[in-house]
Amino acid sequence: MNPTKTAENRREQILREAARLFAERGFHGVGVDEIGAAVGISGPGLYRHFAGKDAMLAELLIGISDRLLTAGRMRVAETADAGQALDALIRGHIDFAIDDRPLITLHDRELDRLRDADRKLVRQLQRQYVEEWVAVVRRVYPQATELEVRAAVHAVFGLLNSTPHLGAQAGLPDRSAMAALLHRLALSALAALDGGPAGPPGRPAARRGTALDSDKDRPVTY
Repeated sequence: MNPTKTAENRREQILREAARLFAERGFHGVGVDEIGAAVGISGPGLYRHFAGKDAMLAELLIGISDRLLTAGRMRVAETADAGQALDALIRGHIDFAIDDRPLITLHDRELDRLRDADRKLVRQLQRQYVEEWVAVVRRVYPQATELEVRAAVHAVFGLLNSTPHLGAQAGLPDRSAMAALLHRLALSALAALDGGPAGPPGRPAARRGTALDSDKDRPVTY
């Protein structure tokens, strides 16, 4: 057995259980001993992997921001077709929204607990992820202004990241049906860029807006 791989697997297991417990009971409502018990090791044994709960929280929130950005860039790079790239971005984010619901809850509740440097890094990664989406959506809907596109992208994130608020998993459609529903909803939301109140499809391209600083600094809500 590869000891390095075993240690990596143990870290992933600890992070997964820590995310679940933090989401269920809050960061301060969970002790190191409880996280250790969830993965079958003593609380003090966790310190071989993490300096403490703060380090776990930072790795969870920085890690998911980095993974979303990296995966998003890869999906965009894999095709020159803007429509296919957008579809890939949507499907990738849906996978996150369904499979990593505790991380969305953690972001909403606990982001401000991170050290300033870690919080700034999370937001930097998120802004870059937003820019990947904005660039692709503008290629798909060139008639929309930049402000419209940014608003639509944030609206789609809000829609997809609503999964923690939908109740127990048992009360939802199965995973495949839920993914298909979110996919249709996201596409419908973005399709409004092609002919909402601002004009019908095929209208002359509007003057490009300039993104507001406050909008570019807004973190993705996950």
